[in-house]
This record gives sequence, C-alpha cells and structure tokens, in this order.
Amino acid sequence: MDKVVIGLSGGVDSSVAAYLLKEQGYDVIGLFMKNWHDDSVTISEECPWLEDSNDAMIVADKLGIPFQTVDLSEEYKERIVDYMFDEYEKGRTPNPDVLCNREIKFDVFMKIAIELGADYVATGHYCRKDSFMDGNGKETFRLLSGIDGNKDQSYFLCQLSQEQLSRTLFPIGELTKPEVRRIAADNDLITADKKDSQGLCFIGKVRLPEFLQQKLKPKKGVIVEVDASAGPYMERIPEFTKKEDELAFYSKKPIYSAKDGKTVGEHQGAHYFTKGQRKGLDVGGTKEPLYVIETDVDANIIYTGQGKSHPGLYRRTLFVTNDELHWIRTDLALQEGETMEVMARIRYRQPLQKATLYKVGNGLYVDFDEKQSAITEGQFVAWYDGDELIGSGVIS
Repeated sequence: MDKVVIGLSGGVDSSVAAYLLKEQGYDVIGLFMKNWHDDSVTISEECPWLEDSNDAMIVADKLGIPFQTVDLSEEYKERIVDYMFDEYEKGRTPNPDVLCNREIKFDVFMKIAIELGADYVATGHYCRKDSFMDGNGKETFRLLSGIDGNKDQSYFLCQLSQEQLSRTLFPIGELTKPEVRRIAADNDLITADKKDSQGLCFIGKVRLPEFLQQKLKPKKGVIVEVDASAGPYMERIPEFTKKEDELAFYSKKPIYSAKDGKTVGEHQGAHYFTKGQRKGLDVGGTKEPLYVIETDVDANIIYTGQGKSHPGLYRRTLFVTNDELHWIRTDLALQEGETMEVMARIRYRQPLQKATLYKVGNGLYVDFDEKQSAITEGQFVAWYDGDELIGSGVIS
C-alpha cells in the first residue's frame, strides 16, 4: 500500500483531499505545517495557526489517520519572508504563494515526508496531473488546470519540477468547490463550512501593508499624477529592422521623472505600493480614481494616472532572464531563435491571454496579442498549452 503524507492546513480542501486518499486505499499521514512565529514581527492579536492546527487535528482524528505538526518557521523566514522584504524594498512585487509552493511545500515539506517513508505528498490544490511515456520509455509528467475554472490553482504551482510532480497527488483537482464542501458535510468534517483563508500563505489573516510596515520603515515621499497625454509611453515608435529590437522596445519599463506630472499628495513609502494599485493613495478630487502606474523606490516617488485605461498601466511585452526561466515540460524548452504560441497569465485568476514566446540569448520575451494591465516586476508569468501549464518565469 502506497504511503501518502498530506499537508493538512485546517481548511476544507485539504480535509477532503485526505478523506479521498483514505477512500482510495492509501496509507495516509496528516502533517500540519507551522510556518510562522517571529515575535519581532507581530502579526495580529488572533493566532490563526493555532485554530487551524486544531481543526486539522480534529479532521485527522475523525478520519482515523496519524497526525503531527512540523515547525518550518525557520525555513519560511529564510526562504520566503526575507526574500519578500528584500523584493519590496527594491520596488518589486513577489508572489509569496508561488514561492511557498516551490520552496516549502514541495521542497522542505516533501523532504520531511520522504524521510517518513512517503511514496507521495498530497495537497488540497485545485489542479491535476497526468503523465505519458516518451519514445525512450521515460515518464513525463504534466501539470493541468483544475476542473473548477473559478478555483484553478495551477498558476501557484508554476515553478514545480518534473521530480516534484512525480511524487505529488492532487486528490480534489477533478472536483468543484461546491462538490468538495458537500463531501465534507456528508462526512461530518469540522471544516465543511469553514471560510477560505485570505491572508498570506504563511502569516494567516494579516494584510500585506501592515506586515511590510513591521520591517520596511515609513519614508515620506510625493505622489505625482501623470496625464494620459504625457509621459515616456508617448515617445515616437522607431522603425525596427529586427524582431528582437521591437520586443526589447515594447518590454521596456517606462522611466518617469517628477517633471512628467504634478504633485497631488504624499505617501509613507514607495516600497509599500505596487503597480495597478488603487487603494491606499488617499488622494481625492480627481475625475477618475488614481492608479499606481510606476514606483521609484530610489527617489521614493509614486507615479499615478487617472482611470483604468491610462496608457501608463499597459504594456504588451515582458522579459524573463535565463536565471528566472523555468520549464515544467523540459522537453518543450525553447532554444535560442525559436518561438511558441501559448496562452499566458501574469496573475492568479487572470483569464488566459494569447501570447508568443521568443527565446533570445539572455532570456525569453513573452509578447501578448493585447496589451496587459500592470505587468509587475517580481511577479510570475505562466504559460499554457491548452489546459497544461508548461513553463513560467519571474518578470524582470
């Protein structure tokens, strides 16, 4: 009988995943990951991980499976939290959930599971996997979108490797969220009606600005509003002789100066803001809401524009360096000079967009058919062939 270690988070998805594995005849062990207890960064009065670990323990008891808690907070601090502070300080926007899966759940946690004798690790993610044998008899694994379009979480797993996928099970990938809740209710699992957690994956129910303010100190600066008919995106488009020159031009991040607009307010630190953000600017009196179109953390200036259609929000092309380029399907990896038509997204839940990949010497361009709003450095772009996620990279 194959042994499976499942990450029990205290939520309904992992609870039902554990139930299904047991029904399928696996030898199941439940592990709760304690990911955070740093007193130098106070989180909130409530301590959600205690409540969550208690719920996970009750579910394990109900299912009759062994249960234990593993403390991964040291690894979290090093690999996720410190990285996040560092990225925000540089004016970039990391995705903690993608990192959490790559660095913790499918690395540190997986190694612990294997030490416990597990054949597989399982999670409550809404995604699927399958595999095929190539001509040489080698098995290749595919990461597929979850059946529930509203809940598909394949994007969060865009950095997994063939090795990690080979040892992973996604028991609820073929189900919709209402079906998962129904199974939980039918089997009297305490988590059946529990709300989905909205906090950062490693800190529970805390808002990101409050979290960042613990370590990144406030620093007063100005908010500049740039008119839609001004700014660097109004520059003349040159004639291109080479495709690579055109891609480089369109992927270029606009560089603003205070002369491009007028000062309309003050902020407490450019590193607290991200492109596309509307909340937290506290500037009134504009015809349309202001959106962040760029941040300059060195000069500590936030550039904004009025309305969702402001040209400063949009770019057609992005670039991923070779260091940050990752192929789940290594057999499909592009060589220099090659191109591939794909569907891509730059954030979770974004509908897939038509794009073309162009591999060049130092990295990969992702050129969208239509301009994309708020292409943000530090975020992940993921590309798909049909419902299969084949690769991803960090936007530079």
